[in-house]
Amino acid sequence: MSLNRAAVRPPSALWGLAGLRWLRGWWMVLVFGAQMLVLALSPSSYRKSQRRVICHQLVLATAPLIPGFVVISAVVSLVIIQIVVATAASYGLSRYALDVLVRTVVIELMPLLVALYVALRYTLPSGEQVAGLRASGRLHALWRSGGDPARDELLPRVLAGVFSVALLAAISCVLALLLTYVSVYGFTSWGFAAYTRAVGQVFNPAVTMIFVLKALFFSLSVAILPTAPDARDAAQRQHDHIGLLGRVFSAILLVEVFALVGNYY
Repeated sequence: MSLNRAAVRPPSALWGLAGLRWLRGWWMVLVFGAQMLVLALSPSSYRKSQRRVICHQLVLATAPLIPGFVVISAVVSLVIIQIVVATAASYGLSRYALDVLVRTVVIELMPLLVALYVALRYTLPSGEQVAGLRASGRLHALWRSGGDPARDELLPRVLAGVFSVALLAAISCVLALLLTYVSVYGFTSWGFAAYTRAVGQVFNPAVTMIFVLKALFFSLSVAILPTAPDARDAAQRQHDHIGLLGRVFSAILLVEVFALVGNYY
């Protein structure tokens, strides 16, 4: 009877173990991110054979995603633009519509949409493949044969995820700016000077710096978290799609919160 009672752990002990596992998991993510940063800055990571692998992953991470994302971002932008323009006109606040559109669509919505889209279409499936490689022992076998799994297998996927977020964010923001101009001024050039002046006033140095940093941390979160090792067993992690998606979404949400605080407080 005493043995059975000893075997049953109290809730506080289970919570403590869960907290330690959570801290250990994030510590492993930080260590993995630092390792990827060092490898990304190392010239030896870009030798001729490695460049071919990196370019292949860059194409896989961007080319299939661009057509669908352009359509999605255009539709979402047009819907929000029409809602904001119509609402501002109904309240007699049309002169503020452009400022609201640039801040809402370009600065806040598009980077967030890009990060989620790249995570669902590329980095999460790529992370599942990496988890399968860890579970099957192929990464360990590569290391035993003299290779570097982090440089040869993981770094190209991380760089591809970062590049995909940066490229799609640039495309979507330019597209949103063009659609905003057409929706407000039509297919004419008479409003170009006023439009560029208004956009320039929104993108002051502080907002621009926060926007760039947000896009950078979005790309790092999306690229590193699905590929990083986990405190759990690799085979168990490979099938935990909801948990991995939750970690990526939590990191994206945290970055977005800090960006909002920096922009508006």
